[in-house]
Amino acid sequence: MAELVFTKNHNQQAFDYSIDVPSQGSLKCFDDDGRPKRAGNVWTASAHIITAVIGSGVLSLAWAIAQLGWIAGPTIMFLFAFVIYYTSSLLADCYRTGDSVTGKRNYTYMDAVRSNLGGVKVKCCGLIQYINIFGVAIGYTIAASISMMAIKRSNCFHQSGGKNPCHISSNPYMIAFGVTEIIFSQIPDFDQIWWLSIVAAVMSFTYSTIGLSLGVAKVAETGKFMGSFTGISIGTVTQTQKIWRSFQALGDIAFAYSYSIILIEIQDTIKSPPSEAKTMKKATLFSTAITTTFYMLCGCMGYAAFGDGAPGNLLTGFGFYNPYWLLDIANAAIVIHLVGAYQVYCQPLYAFVEKSAAQRWPDTDFVTKEIKVPIPGLSSYKLNLFRLVWRSTFVILSTIISMLLPFFNDIVGILGALGFWPLTVYFPVEMYIRQKKIAKWSTRWLCLQILSVACLIVSVAAAAGSIAGVVLDLKKVYKPFKTTY
Repeated sequence: MAELVFTKNHNQQAFDYSIDVPSQGSLKCFDDDGRPKRAGNVWTASAHIITAVIGSGVLSLAWAIAQLGWIAGPTIMFLFAFVIYYTSSLLADCYRTGDSVTGKRNYTYMDAVRSNLGGVKVKCCGLIQYINIFGVAIGYTIAASISMMAIKRSNCFHQSGGKNPCHISSNPYMIAFGVTEIIFSQIPDFDQIWWLSIVAAVMSFTYSTIGLSLGVAKVAETGKFMGSFTGISIGTVTQTQKIWRSFQALGDIAFAYSYSIILIEIQDTIKSPPSEAKTMKKATLFSTAITTTFYMLCGCMGYAAFGDGAPGNLLTGFGFYNPYWLLDIANAAIVIHLVGAYQVYCQPLYAFVEKSAAQRWPDTDFVTKEIKVPIPGLSSYKLNLFRLVWRSTFVILSTIISMLLPFFNDIVGILGALGFWPLTVYFPVEMYIRQKKIAKWSTRWLCLQILSVACLIVSVAAAAGSIAGVVLDLKKVYKPFKTTY
């Protein structure tokens, strides 16, 4: 996998670096915008997408299919895959404004919205995008703490011979994850540690494969596929809960597929010719096909293994099954993956705040000055006080909210609902219409608007179901900062 160079573009913008116009003899080393030659291709772009997509969202898919059943579950997952692929293809056409080969490049999602739509829509897009990023940080913190606790409880249970229920608090584990993220967040150019992207990709496939394998093993052990055509039965839950859970399942599936928020950044790593849009569409098709196949296997085998009792987090559903060390490996892989994924997703927000601060207070040392800190055996580290305070504050705040609302499945559903329609459907559709100058009320315009409205309805339903889930969890025996498992 190529290094995640798109994050460096953020940092270049964040500190407003100027780029010297290259001499004629060195033009072959630079692209048309004066930046170093991009080297990405179909395979590196596909790898970036798969790394971004196959994450903690896969763990909730068995639960989602359990709410919808054997017919609706896989069908809806295929529909989401198709919509994601189609709208991502529309978004790929918006990387360059105007001509697809020579038009002005848009380095980020926000740049694309600004170039094509402008006005208040840019502010709305930015608000939604950054709220979504903040929510992802919360979701990743919760997921990582659950996995760390699962390791602790598994070992505790086996050491006691099954006599100790091993109830523990989630708070120390969330704090430990937060401290780790504070340290990693201080790396100014995250693309320089490209190895973390490779590690994250390997870890995501590791725990997903283990979850899939354990599901297959459990089905083989019982000799039957559990579940029903219509999903979780009335009686196990009330009719009202069945409706809300079905809606929430839509949000969980949407969250599992979400990557539009960083698609433009990934596309900015691709070399040309051929045009970046053409390469990106191929990468999107390939990665969506791989991801959907993997998701279908994990979700369906998890449902087949547990039926109505499918857990919100697949790897916690196997309880204290042997070999418990295999579950420990899977949960450790989740934690390692989320450490890297947290930073990758937060880069646009980090860069936005730092760029805005540098523009607003260009002569303030606290914001712009970099202090060289020597590191034995390595090049000196450039410490920026504003970056230290701002990024640390961000991580601390997301950790505190995670401790207040440690409901993995509900948070995942809300995030999926929040980001799906506006970021994955609405803005790509509107930008594409503007880019291609599609006439209003034409057949193609109407079809695109129908798609957008249909996805809006899905997002609203998913949000309602997820919020209902949070309310239900809060009504249980719940004390802030005192959640135990």
